[in-house]
Amino acid sequence: MKFHTLVPLILMVSSSVFAQAPPGYKTAIPPEIMTPDSVETNYLGELEFIDGRPTHETANRIHDHLAYIRGVEVFLNLMPACSIEAMRMAHVRAGVTEANHALLAESLLDSNPLFLTGNTDTVYCSAILDLERDGPTVVEIPANCGPGTVNDAFFRFVVDMGAPGPDRGKGGKYLILPPDYNGLGVEFPRDNSMQRVTAQGTTDDFYVVQSPSYTNWLILRGFLVDGKTDAAVKMFREGLRVYPLEKVLSPPEMVFTDLSEMELNTIHANNDQFYAELNHVIQKEPVGFLDPELRGLVAGIGIEKGQAFQPDQRMRAILKDSAAVGNATSRSIAFDSRDEQAYLYEGSQWKTAFVGGDYRWLRDGGLGGRNLDARTLFFYLATVNTPAMAAEIIGAGSQYAWIDSDSAGDYLEGDKNYTLTIPADPPAKDFWSVVVYDPQTRSELQTDQPLPSRNNKRDEFVENDDGSVTLFIGPDAPEGKENNWIQTVPGKGWFAILRLYGPLEPWFDKTWRPGEIEIIK
Repeated sequence: MKFHTLVPLILMVSSSVFAQAPPGYKTAIPPEIMTPDSVETNYLGELEFIDGRPTHETANRIHDHLAYIRGVEVFLNLMPACSIEAMRMAHVRAGVTEANHALLAESLLDSNPLFLTGNTDTVYCSAILDLERDGPTVVEIPANCGPGTVNDAFFRFVVDMGAPGPDRGKGGKYLILPPDYNGLGVEFPRDNSMQRVTAQGTTDDFYVVQSPSYTNWLILRGFLVDGKTDAAVKMFREGLRVYPLEKVLSPPEMVFTDLSEMELNTIHANNDQFYAELNHVIQKEPVGFLDPELRGLVAGIGIEKGQAFQPDQRMRAILKDSAAVGNATSRSIAFDSRDEQAYLYEGSQWKTAFVGGDYRWLRDGGLGGRNLDARTLFFYLATVNTPAMAAEIIGAGSQYAWIDSDSAGDYLEGDKNYTLTIPADPPAKDFWSVVVYDPQTRSELQTDQPLPSRNNKRDEFVENDDGSVTLFIGPDAPEGKENNWIQTVPGKGWFAILRLYGPLEPWFDKTWRPGEIEIIK
């Protein structure tokens, strides 16, 4: 139908453009394939050509602009890789340098460590796997472990562990294979069943997965018991083991470093240092870790595996601007989204971190390609990529909503006092919480409260008559309701995340929803 409709139009246009030959031609030439000697543009001003050939001045401007565009695109598209690299470097600075080393937030994650939207509600245990150095690596997960995940060096999902993983919270042994592995002849099951693996003369059952990269981040969570961390800390210290498969007969003892109150940055650079971080990733990982399209984009600014990254003065100036605009673009996508799918409810300021509801950020199951802005939004604000955070899993996994504006649509400011009402019966089997963050660092807001949050398992709220809870967020504590108060800092903005662990059906069908943030006048 469309073909027959278009044919007369095409014929009509063709007949008009071939009416007469322009100067220098024997036949009529369609004007749309020609380039005038002068072209005015909004962003680059006048571009000049000599019979279709750019002047040297125009060509120089265009080549610089092309390098600049590629630099911006690299910032936006390779952010996941630099985020993992920043996490890896943070572990190294903290002395976590071997397979059997891990960070453990024994007193929860307070606001000292700079950690993209980390929570104050679970005991984090974090480790970096280096499959190039160690080869196939075993991760023994203790029973009753909360949600855990392994992400590769591009923040792609590798496997879940603990409650949402194949062990379903019962614990088990996972074997993570390197991307170039071809040793044991293990078949990769699609049903998450265990495989029998023989190594060093011993045979055992493992959940076996292969990662596309050498560097992988292992992040585990343990739940509070009676509002305390003791049980989770004991669970990890006594039950977690990470070691190379070649040491299966005598695994080394774990070495835990307390993450709580540590001054540590885990966040990628927002300036041109970003590209140096990326270069390390490209040199470390196998070529097939990224597809040729992304590798070509990165090579376009001088970063290529096996080659030194040595930008000259011109390129350094261009990349400085590229990083600045890439950072500004990321902040605009995150804090001033134009995507209607980013909002959870009509007429509400509450947003989702997984725009489109897909942990791969695919539109319409892939028919619309990848939603690149949605991916940028997520990785600029957050870490940990797993289907359990995006999929509808009743009673398991976790769900998130975040908010950066009050009910009038104005940014949240630290010198003003606000209320947030959580209606009765929040749909969370395990717990719910609200944590407040700094829009600059996207980490926990640093105030006189080490944990800038409220949690229904840790805090004794003053409830309203209908069972709802009103939280007070601002610089001033409300008299008699200090347990409902989250402190802010005058002169600094903030945003908040609502977490529901073990989300229940009313969350997914939206019969329950949080209140808006209201300013106290």
